[in-house]
Amino acid sequence: MTTTPDHSFDEWVERETATAAMVPLIDSLYRRRNVVTTIHGRRLVNQSTSALLKLHRYARHLDGVELDPHAVLPILQALTTLDLGPSIIDVAELQEQVSGSANDDLLEALRDHLEPIMGTSGRSQPPVDVVLYGFGRIGRLVARILLSRAGGAYGLRLRAVVVRSRGSEDLIKRASLLRRDSIHGPFEGTITVDETAQTITANGTVISVISADDPAAIDYTAYGIRDAILVDNTGARRDRIGLESHLSARGVAKVLLTAPGKGDVPNIVHGVNDREIDQQRIVAAASCTTNAVTPVLAAIDRRFGIRHGHIETVHSFTNDQNLTDNFHRADRRGRSAAVNMVIAETGAARAVATAYPALAGKLTGNAIRVPTPDVSLAVLALELAEPVSRAALNEYLRDISLRSDLRRQVDYVESPEIVSSDQLGARKAGVVDGLATIANGTERVVVYVWYDNEYGYSRQVVRVLESMAGPGLPTFPRSARVTQSSAPELTR
Repeated sequence: MTTTPDHSFDEWVERETATAAMVPLIDSLYRRRNVVTTIHGRRLVNQSTSALLKLHRYARHLDGVELDPHAVLPILQALTTLDLGPSIIDVAELQEQVSGSANDDLLEALRDHLEPIMGTSGRSQPPVDVVLYGFGRIGRLVARILLSRAGGAYGLRLRAVVVRSRGSEDLIKRASLLRRDSIHGPFEGTITVDETAQTITANGTVISVISADDPAAIDYTAYGIRDAILVDNTGARRDRIGLESHLSARGVAKVLLTAPGKGDVPNIVHGVNDREIDQQRIVAAASCTTNAVTPVLAAIDRRFGIRHGHIETVHSFTNDQNLTDNFHRADRRGRSAAVNMVIAETGAARAVATAYPALAGKLTGNAIRVPTPDVSLAVLALELAEPVSRAALNEYLRDISLRSDLRRQVDYVESPEIVSSDQLGARKAGVVDGLATIANGTERVVVYVWYDNEYGYSRQVVRVLESMAGPGLPTFPRSARVTQSSAPELTR
């Protein structure tokens, strides 16, 4: 039967209407119950109707068919009537497990699947305080992510940022930079400034702005902050001694560095070695490139074995380069970042081994800084332990992005028109470009991985923050989709 334009549009309107009805239900579950709803691991909270429709379409990558909003809507309606505790509930997988249940039986089926959190409402733990030390590119993006998750379900609450005072207009300028971003667009919500109290209020969250030069001299308890996780975004202190100065401040319990740590500071790539966070008071979130490539490399190594390889990163310029030609203590970085491709060193190849020791000594790396403001590309030229075809390698990497424990870190795309700007705002640490993969049945392969070196990295930072804060929310239903058979056997 041929679908007419009118029928197609009418069907779209019906799906859109059903999806629009989901928005208040999703919000109610989140605000009142601390229940985060997802579709195959992708969060529904704070999504628009059109974004929710795209997520329903995304389900075809797993099942071969789009998820029907009319099948999901009754699930959400029923969930709002149950006495649920804080949790993450995947409504797509839940719908699959209860499909076929009559309306009278739906509530009973849901109770069976969600029994461990039935009757546990109101038991959420108070959120952990977070302090951002430094408010530059990564600091402001981490702030945006935390503010978008201001509900108690996520377990984190932004309480303060620490900056070096630049004058009387400092607070207003900091707030303005949070509100407007040339790359990532405007802040979604409202921002007000109280110069007397030296606070920024964003979407109802009051953030104290503290001016200081000595991290050890700050008394955070004077701002009502206790047992906080401090996120050092400055990169000025990268070894244990330097980072321990934050622990000398009253009110700080743990420290997270948003740069590669030096010495014995553990470098964490969430999804790969985040178990090492346990009992650590100081950790580092490694670099944006390390976070982008390590999950992909680990997955490939576990399945095919990597004998050796080279990582070449085509990286957007950063503010440690000169805008125009001027003196710089590092080679080449003194030349104008706006008009030149600049060959630069990268420690990503060595850093991969700190998170995934199986590749120690097997990788080399280099970088080319290019005149784009954000989004980078890693080219992984590898020699594997066994031959593989392009189709088999891509199928495996696609499966990793959909069904493995690395699906929060690895994404996969196939499009003949993908370019760097399409990856702005990418939530995964790295995005494999399947059409660019080179493999011809030998051991030599080339894999291309896009990454938003600002936002994608900031999402990884927040994942580390969540793990530092304590055990995450329980996830339901107990899905068979995320399996160890398809996931690499990593240290998590």
